[in-house]
Amino acid sequence: MPIARVHRLSAAAPDDVSAIEAAIATGTLDPTGIVAILGKTEGNGCVNDFTRSFAVTALQAMLQRHIAPDAAAKICLVMSGGTEGALAPHWLVLERVPKTGGLSPALAIGRSHTAALASEHLGRRAQVDMVAAGVRDAMSDAGIDRIEDVHFVQIKCPLLTAVRVQDADRRGVTVSTRDTLKSMGLSRAASALGVALALGEVPDDAITDAGIGSDASLWSARASASSGVELLNHEIVVLGMSRHWSGPLVIDHGVMADQIDIAPVRAAAARLGLNLPTPGASPTLLAMLAKAEAGTSGRLRGYRHTMLDDSDISATRHARAFVAGALAGLVGHAEIFVSGGAEHQGPDGGGPVALIVAR
Repeated sequence: MPIARVHRLSAAAPDDVSAIEAAIATGTLDPTGIVAILGKTEGNGCVNDFTRSFAVTALQAMLQRHIAPDAAAKICLVMSGGTEGALAPHWLVLERVPKTGGLSPALAIGRSHTAALASEHLGRRAQVDMVAAGVRDAMSDAGIDRIEDVHFVQIKCPLLTAVRVQDADRRGVTVSTRDTLKSMGLSRAASALGVALALGEVPDDAITDAGIGSDASLWSARASASSGVELLNHEIVVLGMSRHWSGPLVIDHGVMADQIDIAPVRAAAARLGLNLPTPGASPTLLAMLAKAEAGTSGRLRGYRHTMLDDSDISATRHARAFVAGALAGLVGHAEIFVSGGAEHQGPDGGGPVALIVAR
């Protein structure tokens, strides 16, 4: 009956792993128990955001100083680029401690890595099925028996580059889009529907190639997908509650209907015994993870916004900063894991939010 630990550590730069090193040095963090590291890096969050690759390289080098290379390769490294506004760059280190103690059920953490995704499958049903299988594997790894006990699924998924599109051309296959920026949204969309399929949120026959990225009626209340240039496969982290785990940490989630819908977040916090808003950072709130999306209507509660019309800054960047501000007002700080681009991740214009609390 393992115990989960969550360490939220600040980062001064995409390659600044000093806080993780310090936690290992003091014995606060056992590197052999690390399941995943989620990071917010200060790039643009778009196709050419190599801060994610930079961060992954720094993390891999650091991990290999403490554990064997094969063990380090099993750790999911999920980097989310973009810290617009006052979002604070940081790491979330998820650890599994092989001992018992405390209450049960408790926070459970599982992970899986899929095979590399062929470029012609990105944004199509084949990607949905690959991710669904990976989510089921991660649930098994977490010891989560019931789909209703899953509260958040964080996925790092690939995107298309010009080189990958050209390789598909040489092999005589077609890709879902030749626009590399649009490929990010399609990959997130297919990944989110993979979560929805695995968790029974969307029926199998409702998911078609044509609906991926376009049918806003299909969505998951627990999916969070972030696409990046730094990988070809999917790295999947499942967070939930399990009777096979014990300890002080618990998790719950809510779904924002739009970018300022904080009521479901407050309700989820209340279920965990935390009253929001707080005047300052609460020591019991260890992590907040959220999706942000501008929506397709161009309006927020009847009022026009310009996020979709800005040719200088992409809508995902606007949405990250906007949602982070709304949530920071609740929790008293901006060290929040807010990921932009919420295709099929919550209702159109909204998104899931998960909170991890020490009870």
